[in-house]
Amino acid sequence: MGVYLNSKKPISLYEIAASSPYFIDKSDLISELIPVLSSTTQNQHTTGDSNRYLCITRPRRFGKTIMADMISAFFSKGYDTSFIFNHLAVSKYPWYTNYRNHYNTIHISFNEIPESCRSYNDYISRIERRLKRDIVHAFPEVVLDETEAIWDLLNDLYEYGDNEKFIFVLDEWDFIYTQDFASEDDRKAFTRFLSVLLKDQPYVAMVYMTGILPIAKYSSGSELNMFYEYTMASSKRFGDYFGFSDPEVDLLYKKYLLSGTGGNVTREGLRLWYDGYKTMSGENLYNPRSVVGALTNHQLTNYWTSAGPYDEIYTYVKNNIESIQDDISLLMSGQSIPAQVQEYASTSRELRTKDEIFSAMVVYGFLSYYAGKVSIPNKELMDKFDDMIRTRTDFGYIYRLASESEKLLNATKQKNTHVVVEILERVHNTESPLNRYNNEAELSKVITFAYLQARQYYDIRLEDHSGTGYVDYIFYPYDPHDDGIIIELKVDGTANDALRQIHDRKYIQNFEGRIGEHPKCNGRVLAVGIAYNRKDSAKRHECKIEELYL
Repeated sequence: MGVYLNSKKPISLYEIAASSPYFIDKSDLISELIPVLSSTTQNQHTTGDSNRYLCITRPRRFGKTIMADMISAFFSKGYDTSFIFNHLAVSKYPWYTNYRNHYNTIHISFNEIPESCRSYNDYISRIERRLKRDIVHAFPEVVLDETEAIWDLLNDLYEYGDNEKFIFVLDEWDFIYTQDFASEDDRKAFTRFLSVLLKDQPYVAMVYMTGILPIAKYSSGSELNMFYEYTMASSKRFGDYFGFSDPEVDLLYKKYLLSGTGGNVTREGLRLWYDGYKTMSGENLYNPRSVVGALTNHQLTNYWTSAGPYDEIYTYVKNNIESIQDDISLLMSGQSIPAQVQEYASTSRELRTKDEIFSAMVVYGFLSYYAGKVSIPNKELMDKFDDMIRTRTDFGYIYRLASESEKLLNATKQKNTHVVVEILERVHNTESPLNRYNNEAELSKVITFAYLQARQYYDIRLEDHSGTGYVDYIFYPYDPHDDGIIIELKVDGTANDALRQIHDRKYIQNFEGRIGEHPKCNGRVLAVGIAYNRKDSAKRHECKIEELYL
C-alpha cells in the first residue's frame, strides 16, 4: 500500500461516487481493458489486444477522474473491492473475479502539487520521491536503491522480482503544460519523463491516461507515439463512458422524483441547460457534473466556473483574430459554424487562427463539435458567452448589439412597435453589408442578431414545426410564468400578412404542450408580425403585435 502504488485513495473516492444517489454505473468500460491485459500477462481469458497505451481526453467535468478512480479500484492489489463491484455491471463478466484486485497499480493524479510550488523541479521531485518510496517499501525482498531512477527500480523488479508488471493510471496528464511555473524546457522534460518511464518498458502491463489536451500537441516527435488517443470529437471508442446520455439522465430524473426532496427541476430543464454535446457517432451528451449539481441542489443554474482557460480564450476573442467576433455573434444566435477542429492545436497558449481558437473551445468544453461544425451546446454555456459580451465593452459592435437586444426584447413584451421598428432598422442598416441588404435571408439574420439577448430567457427555435406549418421563430420561456413569443417574417409583404399566417397555421398550439403536460408559457403568447419591402427606398420596416391566449 502506498501513496501511488496500490493506493487506497482512488478506492475511497470511487466508493463515495458509487454510493451517490445520482451515480451512473459505467463499469462496463473495464471490459474494454481486459483484452489489453490478457495480451500482456499470463491470464489468457479473452482475445488479446496489444495496444497497452491508451489516452482518453475529454473536457473538464466529464467524468475522467471518476473513471480513472474506478479502474484503479478494480485492478489494484491493495484491497478487496468486491463490496463495490459485486453490485455493478462489470460483475456479470466471466473473468470478473480473475481480474479484480490482481494487479500492482500505480495511480498518479498529476494535478497535485507540493506546497509553495515554485518550479518544475519542485513538482516532479515530489512525484519521483513518493513513487520510489512506495516501490521500495512494497518489495522488501528485492534489493532496491531508492536513489536510482524510477524506471531503473521497476526494471530491477522485473528482472529480479518474478517479472513484476504494473498498470499505470495517470490522471490529468497534461496539467503541467498549462502551469505558469513550467517553462517550455520543463514541458519537454516532462514529456521525456513519461516517455522513458513508459515506452517499450517490459514492466508496463497497461497505461490508462486521461486529460484535456491531446498528446500530439506536446509530443511532436516519437516520445509518446506509442499511445492510441481517443478524443470526444474524433473517436467513437469509449464515447459511451464519459458524459450522460439521454437514457441515463432519464434514470437520474426518475430517482430525483422518487426521492421526494425536490421538484423544482424539470426534465426539459435538464435538457435545455446541460445537453448539447455530441459523441463522434452523434449521440447526445449532457455535462454530468452540472446534471448532478442541479439534481442535488434542486436548482437549474450555471455550475460552470470561469477561471483558467476561459479567461485566456477570452483574450483571443477580444483581439478579434480573423474577425472571430462575427462568428461568436452567430453562435450566440443559435447557429452552427463550420470549423476545422484540430485538437492537437488546442492548448490555450499561442492560438494563431480562428480554427485554433475554436479547437481550444471544443477541447475545454465551451463549444460542441459535430459533423464539421461548432455550436454553443446549451443554456449553461450560452449564459457564459452572454456574460462575456455584456460585460466587455472592448467587444465593439457585439457589445452594442447585446445592449440593443435587451431593449428590443423589452419593447416587444411591452408591444411598443415603434421602438421595435426603430431598433430593427438600426441593426439592419448598420450590420448588414450593402450587397446583401435586400437578401431575403438577411432579414432573418437581422432578427436573429437583434434578439440576441432573448436567448438568456428563452429557448429560441428557428423554422420550428408548429400547428400546421413552420414558424419562423418561436420563443419558449425558461420561466413558465413568462409570455411565449411567435415571430413571423414577411419580405415584400405586410405585418398583417405575417399575423394572418400565425393565426391560420395555428402556431400557438406548440405552447399547449403534450397531453398531460403543463403549457410552455403563462397562457399568453405575443404574435409578432415583421415585414420589410425591398422596393421601399427608405428601407422602412413594419411591425404589429397581438396578444393570443391558450
